[in-house]
Amino acid sequence: MIIALSKIFAKYKIPYALVGGHAVSLHGAVRGTIDIDVITKWNLKNLKNIEKALEEIGLTPRLPITAEDLFKFKEEYIRNKNLIAWNFINPQKPSEQVDVIITIDLTGKKVKNIKTSQGTLKVLSVEDLINMKKDSGREQDLLDVEALEKLYEK
Repeated sequence: MIIALSKIFAKYKIPYALVGGHAVSLHGAVRGTIDIDVITKWNLKNLKNIEKALEEIGLTPRLPITAEDLFKFKEEYIRNKNLIAWNFINPQKPSEQVDVIITIDLTGKKVKNIKTSQGTLKVLSVEDLINMKKDSGREQDLLDVEALEKLYEK
């Protein structure tokens, strides 16, 4: 699924970086996860392309929110609904999920290309990933920070 996501985002020229458990694992820390978390440069064109791309690979929004709705009402969704991610799911295979994190913009962040046997994946740099996870303050994110910092101690 992660390679399919990378390929479809390339097709639609969507700037992105993996940021969740998959990113932590790709940086070398053992971490189990099911969903794929990404960030993008925040603009309506990218959101519309994400919507098209994910639907093309069989994923639909869990909530009835369109790219235009999200772009227009982002702050309201965050403030009033505690929405931090635009979640897409494959109704045929519920384990296939992608979360587009809406509280973080890719602009100004560093992206690392990590080559795998099946293709190249774009992953948020370890420094930016650690900072992002520290800022979230969630328990799992703080455990990820601890694991990454141990790996990258100088």
